[in-house]
Amino acid sequence: MLVNAKTSIMLLLLMATGLLLNTVSANDTGGHVLLLTIEEAIGPATEDYIERALNTAERENAKLVVIRMDTPGGLDTAMRGIIKSITSSPVPVVSWVAPTGSRAASAGTYILYASHISAMAPGTNLGAATPVAIGGISPTDKSKPESKPEKPDGADKGGKQGEVDDAAPAEAMDASKRKSINDAAAYIRGLAELHGRNQDWAEKAVREAASLHAGEALKLNVIDLIAADMPELLQKLNGREVSVLDNKLTLETEGLLVRELKPDWRSRLLSVITSPNIAYILMLVGIYGLILEFSNPGAVVPGTVGAIALLLALYALQLLPINYAGVALILLGIALMVGEAYQPSFGILGIGGVVAFIIGSVILMDTEVPGYGIDLSVILTFAISSVLVFVLLVGMAIKSRRRPVVSGAEQLIGANGLAMDDFDSDGMVFVHSESWEAKTNTPVQKDQQVRVTGLDGLTLSVEPVFEDKQAVKKASTTGEKS
Repeated sequence: MLVNAKTSIMLLLLMATGLLLNTVSANDTGGHVLLLTIEEAIGPATEDYIERALNTAERENAKLVVIRMDTPGGLDTAMRGIIKSITSSPVPVVSWVAPTGSRAASAGTYILYASHISAMAPGTNLGAATPVAIGGISPTDKSKPESKPEKPDGADKGGKQGEVDDAAPAEAMDASKRKSINDAAAYIRGLAELHGRNQDWAEKAVREAASLHAGEALKLNVIDLIAADMPELLQKLNGREVSVLDNKLTLETEGLLVRELKPDWRSRLLSVITSPNIAYILMLVGIYGLILEFSNPGAVVPGTVGAIALLLALYALQLLPINYAGVALILLGIALMVGEAYQPSFGILGIGGVVAFIIGSVILMDTEVPGYGIDLSVILTFAISSVLVFVLLVGMAIKSRRRPVVSGAEQLIGANGLAMDDFDSDGMVFVHSESWEAKTNTPVQKDQQVRVTGLDGLTLSVEPVFEDKQAVKKASTTGEKS
């Protein structure tokens, strides 16, 4: 009976396992919705997160990817990388500005236009897609002195392409600015054409930094739908037809499970080190650590920490839009402050170093994109710290190295002592509370002060110390007579 009971239990467990596997298999066949979230400025970490998440969606046979956005914008290179991942994805991508109060400004607007479906929650907005040129100068800085009142909704649709800001003459912008704004306008018009959305307003968002709230965006065919929450979004998506890689797909979102995919440790680490403030701090910690290691060889810890921090900083900086003139000024400033520590110049080198350091730090990030600037408080903190480190600490270390040696055999050279008896060549002297064998070329009298001039093993070379020239002459005469 006991054997039969065990057999029955095992059979029940096997049946339960089979049912569970069938359920999982059914769910896999039915697919699911992968939910991604962008809640900060778009940068290298965001690009990495979206790209790998879309690859995961393809591997898992997801039916849909939803990117929930609330962003002030971000870097152009990262934005274009995300758009390439979206347009090449075999899984339909929905960009959804949510929850209420969120925005998809600047780079977020481009991503909305690039997605297969664009959606917004009530009380959200998009737009202000004017690119910020390299160097932190907006291509529309030299705009018209007095702007015209905006046209009513939809009035732009009948206008000619490119006649969005006719009051701002082309000659008001230099070649680089015109290139930047024309490239951005053509890019967003291409994305709008890809999914049949309002091209004229897209260009207006670039040239005039125009913005829209969700209701107007839907009326002007800038977005496809408005949904307040995920269930409403899935309900409105059900049955919609989208074009994915030139193939027409009908979305079947009813009853799909939603799985949120958050950034993993790699994306979070990349997000931390590519923060301009963190990258800046890592760079300076790395430089300080190596300088302290070189000024005090064998310390090990400053060199190890400095090397790791500098490598992380270099990796982060090559992903960020940096100004190499800023890097050069920072290095020059540090070099001048180190020079002040080695060769005091009444503050000239030190002041010049601090000025170069601060200017270089201010212009280090070659953009004014929100979230990608270095805080002034961080710059001033490190400027003051640099003065303390290089002028005080390094200066004290250098001065201590120039002081006479006070330990070991070398500290005997130049030391004074007393002769323990009279001798012309070999004798005994008392130096540093110890008796030493000594040799001299000048006769020495008992209790006479002597100075150590050399060391050979345990024998000192000494010479008498004379108090006046007459004594020196007398000693020389005595030596010649003897």
